[in-house]
Amino acid sequence: MIIVEKNDATATEQRYQAGRKSTLVSIVVNLVLTTLQILVGLFSGSQALVADGVHSLSDLVADFVVLFAAWQSRTPADADHQYGHQRFETAASLALGGTLLAVGLGMLVSAFFKLYALNAQVVHMTALWVALATLVSKEILFRYMLGIAERVRSSMLVANAWHARSDAVSSLVVALGIAGNLLGFPLLDPIAALIVGLMIVRTGAVFFWQALNDLMDKAVSEEESEAIRETLLATPGVFGVHDLRTRKMGDMTIVDVHLELDGNQTVTEGHAIATSARQRVMEQHHVLDVMTHVDPVQRDDT
Repeated sequence: MIIVEKNDATATEQRYQAGRKSTLVSIVVNLVLTTLQILVGLFSGSQALVADGVHSLSDLVADFVVLFAAWQSRTPADADHQYGHQRFETAASLALGGTLLAVGLGMLVSAFFKLYALNAQVVHMTALWVALATLVSKEILFRYMLGIAERVRSSMLVANAWHARSDAVSSLVVALGIAGNLLGFPLLDPIAALIVGLMIVRTGAVFFWQALNDLMDKAVSEEESEAIRETLLATPGVFGVHDLRTRKMGDMTIVDVHLELDGNQTVTEGHAIATSARQRVMEQHHVLDVMTHVDPVQRDDT
């Protein structure tokens, strides 16, 4: 017996609207910071600030990718995508990771050649103030975006929020590098750019690998799988559960499971129990679909 139903469209719409709002705020912040950092970085001669500006530019591109993916993922299931379009969010996370990797590697190459040639200049004081302003802005943006992402339980939005946090950390490194440069250590500016590049590469690699695993039908954690099992076993009429399998579908989970029910009851009674078990899982866990197969067993009441 296979039971498949659609998830609540209202929750999907709420997640989209919340994500859209936070991403639009991020776009405005990143647009302002990108322009300010690159212009001041070029004017002041700070390679670290320019690198941080390019990082903010990658955020701006990532924000547009997130907006598109969030819009596309709310598209209802159709003949070609019968489970819906939730994996657009996973694809967006993959793109975010790839973008960060590319940007970070570019920064590393640029900073390395600067250090190799021992070619560094004393930067202007304006660069430090811009770096500090960026640090504060990014940290505030991170806390705002993460709060929304955790409320709607979107891994794509969480990834984008932590992207903002990585910017805050990189801005701190840049500020320290510029401060050291102003104190008489010119090479600290390209060294800061090198550190920022390493941080970006690491963050991109993590996001890329996690999204790739989800696209390969990675199962949920053992803790979540066991919680789903306990929910099923708590359903009246379910004697046992086996062959429980899960796979990620964007931020949701698809569950396949065999339920052991009383073989002496009618098909209608078994169907009602399986429906109840599915409903419990849908209400208590972040699950898109539960597909159940009923296995009749003999009760031993003696």
